[in-house]
Amino acid sequence: MASDPNSAGGSGTTRDGASVNVPAKETKKKDEKKDVDLSEEDLALKQQLELYVEMVQDTDPGLQKVALESMRQELRTSTSSMTSVPKPLKFLRPHYATLNAYYDTMADSEVKKFLADILSVLAMTMSAEGERESLKYRLLGSEGDIGSWGHEYVRNLAGEIAQEYAKRQHNAEYEAVDLLMEVEDLDMLGDDVDRTNNKRLGDQVDPTNNKRTCLYLTSAARYLPGPDDMLVLDIAYSIYLKFEEYPSALQTALFLDNMQYVEKVFTSCDDLLRKKQFCYILARQGITYELNKEMVADDADRETLQEIVNNTKLSEGYLTLARDIEVMEPKSPEDIYKAHSLDGRASAGASVDSARQNLAATFVNAFVNAGFGQDKLMTVPSEASSGGSSGNWLFKNKEHGKTSAAASLGMILLWDVDSGLSQLDKYFHSNDNHVLAGAFLGVGIVNCGIKNECHPALALLADSINKGDSSVRIGAIMGLGLAYAGSHNEEVAQAIINALTDRSESELGEPLTQLLPLGLGLLYLGKQENVEATAEVSKTFNEKIRKYCEMTLLSCAYAGTGNVLKVQHLLDQCAQDPEKGESHQGPAVLGIAMVAMAEELGLEMAIRLLERLLQYREQNIRRAVPLALGLLCISNPKVNVMDTLSRLSHDTDTEVAMAAVISLGLIGAGTNNARIAGMLRNLSSYYYKEASLLFCVRIAQGLVHLGKGLLTLAPYHSERFLLSPTALAGIITLLHACLDMKAIILGKYHYVLYFVVLAIQPRMLLTVDENLKPLSVPVRVGQAVDVVGQAGRPKTITGFQTHSTPVLLAAGDRAELATEQYIPLSPILEGFVILKENPDYREDN
Repeated sequence: MASDPNSAGGSGTTRDGASVNVPAKETKKKDEKKDVDLSEEDLALKQQLELYVEMVQDTDPGLQKVALESMRQELRTSTSSMTSVPKPLKFLRPHYATLNAYYDTMADSEVKKFLADILSVLAMTMSAEGERESLKYRLLGSEGDIGSWGHEYVRNLAGEIAQEYAKRQHNAEYEAVDLLMEVEDLDMLGDDVDRTNNKRLGDQVDPTNNKRTCLYLTSAARYLPGPDDMLVLDIAYSIYLKFEEYPSALQTALFLDNMQYVEKVFTSCDDLLRKKQFCYILARQGITYELNKEMVADDADRETLQEIVNNTKLSEGYLTLARDIEVMEPKSPEDIYKAHSLDGRASAGASVDSARQNLAATFVNAFVNAGFGQDKLMTVPSEASSGGSSGNWLFKNKEHGKTSAAASLGMILLWDVDSGLSQLDKYFHSNDNHVLAGAFLGVGIVNCGIKNECHPALALLADSINKGDSSVRIGAIMGLGLAYAGSHNEEVAQAIINALTDRSESELGEPLTQLLPLGLGLLYLGKQENVEATAEVSKTFNEKIRKYCEMTLLSCAYAGTGNVLKVQHLLDQCAQDPEKGESHQGPAVLGIAMVAMAEELGLEMAIRLLERLLQYREQNIRRAVPLALGLLCISNPKVNVMDTLSRLSHDTDTEVAMAAVISLGLIGAGTNNARIAGMLRNLSSYYYKEASLLFCVRIAQGLVHLGKGLLTLAPYHSERFLLSPTALAGIITLLHACLDMKAIILGKYHYVLYFVVLAIQPRMLLTVDENLKPLSVPVRVGQAVDVVGQAGRPKTITGFQTHSTPVLLAAGDRAELATEQYIPLSPILEGFVILKENPDYREDN
């Protein structure tokens, strides 16, 4: 008997001398040959394992278990430190197919799991390429320490996991959604489907791909015809809810305008901090919403959340931003005009119609210092050397000019209800009806967007809407309208219909009468088919206002929907030659912009359409085109639109030029855009002799520097996903007034300009801690990148800079946190965002 160190398997086992007694020189040659002989020990092991395989296929579970336990023991001891293929593994390999086939016939039991463990180890060397059977049986097997099978097994398993991961990362969610849309079976994605069939795609939306799937669904919805678009958003909502993506579910519910869905988001979530974030989202949307006990059980918590929904902290947050950017110093209109930088003609213009110039200065002052609570004209104390008390400035305006001057105080103290009402109080006792009307309008402005349980606006203004003096009546009615915009009141609709039906021919010719159809339209803003009954009633109105009303109702009902058929209908109206006295084509042009502003592609197409109208249609349409362009790019100065408006601002038709100048102000609103500011300064020099156009230039200058560049008029927010109906209503009201510029804006109703306050919002990102106190963190702010339909996890912003919050966000900007120390409670970083500390964060040394 001799020991052979080079025996098969390298295990150093002893063999029978007769079988291995060869000279040392020939050892190498012999090793290269396949050794068919086995030692007694190996033969015994092989026979033992074959017996185990037969026992496994026995009907007695006890016998099966003993066989599998023994097999496991043999494999484990041999694979714990592997230098070559272990003997038990080698001898069991021929039986892999037999065990595999028998496994499929077994009923679920512990024994079956034991067999799966053994098959998992055998599959290391036996499974076909790319089958990943080792991983398959590992998942089907018993739970336990996989390290006990040896490091080679663990290494093999890790490789198969990597292969499986790579195969699963197919990024084909988009193709799947497209296919389901094509076969009209998108319901499969939803959570409310029949689960009897395990292969349904509803199960395929998992935590790794639900965000990509929903992003694709919500983006595709904009291009689908009704009612498919609503179905797609419904499915996105249910997926978001299923995976507890509550802020996204809430935004989808708001897009659907479904208050039951909003309530369901609140009731599904138990985290109070997340509910506070929901309230900030509701407040930004600008809707009136009352929380109930089902949504928030605790009374104290409900009161705190209701305060957030009511926007009571908006002024505080805005002033925090202003202080951080160091722009608290009040600005005077002269700081905006920069007359000293122009040639001699501009200074000569100062003498032209000083009452008109003072009125312009009132508006510029109100827009520039909006929300700051201090300025150099209205709020300066009487002993100040620069220009006397607010009373002095007030009386530098004539008659109806005093209305705008008094109301400007509301704009300066915007969102600060307590200070605003105390400052306006001194005008409530005025004997001058114009001042009283301005004070009432100021009350509405200061309460705009802020809900208060005491209802101060209603208490102060309700008794004045029936006053004898028309200016006081208008002031009180406008004030109430601004304070309660967006509260959906059916009685108002009926009252407007009655007013339009009862008006005489001469009354329908009044400049402000055309705002009545608009008031009716705004009640159905974005409501689509719900407007049809009222549209039928409007056909019974006086023919002078009938078509105007029809166009206004249609454009309001489909505003922000991107409905191509409605755009075609409105274009058709623009293509017809109007009969004498008809004025419905202006609202139709604005309607094209209102409907098409829903998404970027439609917006670009609408700009091109409006260019054609400019070239080929009559003056009454050309006058509305600049206003429509202003609406499409509001607070978003696109260069091509800016150039078009700059060209039109020198148009031979004065009304086209005035509309273009106002629109320049709208597209640059709150941006401090240097190019537009330069254009307007040149225009102020060019039109220094024309009081009307100069007034428009001043208004536009005030708009460009709105809130010293901290505010925006854009009605879209949440990365252009949600449209705030009250904001859009304010802008549309201003644009409809501008359709009759001479009678309204340049006449005695210039205070209609204050309707723009409905759209004013800070363009900020303010991060707050869990106690809702401002928290400064680093954020990256850059140009948003459209990642819809892109594979993997692409970068969502480009060309970014890192700042500390609070920060300003321009149109098309997106922000993301530059630290992992905090977790934002909203996926979209805009407005107020609550941050909570990341429990897994560890600071690097």
